[in-house]
Amino acid sequence: MDQEIIFYTMLGMAVVTYIPRLLPIMFLASRSLPNYLIRWLSYVPISVLSAMLLPELLIKQDAVDFSLSNIFLLTAVPTLLVGWLTKSLYLTVLTGMFIIAAYRYFY
Repeated sequence: MDQEIIFYTMLGMAVVTYIPRLLPIMFLASRSLPNYLIRWLSYVPISVLSAMLLPELLIKQDAVDFSLSNIFLLTAVPTLLVGWLTKSLYLTVLTGMFIIAAYRYFY
């Protein structure tokens, strides 16, 4: 590929990435949002994370899998509990990684 094409591709990707982030900042910087909208927006990150994570935990080979062989679903339960109790992202990630590593080592 030509270096110029790569440069313009990267430039276009940067523009497409940053425009959706900058437009709300530019339009909302001088305004205050109503409390109900702020509360509603606080649920957006957890909703997006759930929408991305749940299919990975439940769907295995194009079917919903609630069996004991679904290690990712089994790992999610104690990892979620650790995250909820400790409120520590670092400890939560380590818990999930440790459970997966231990399962793969012993089974």
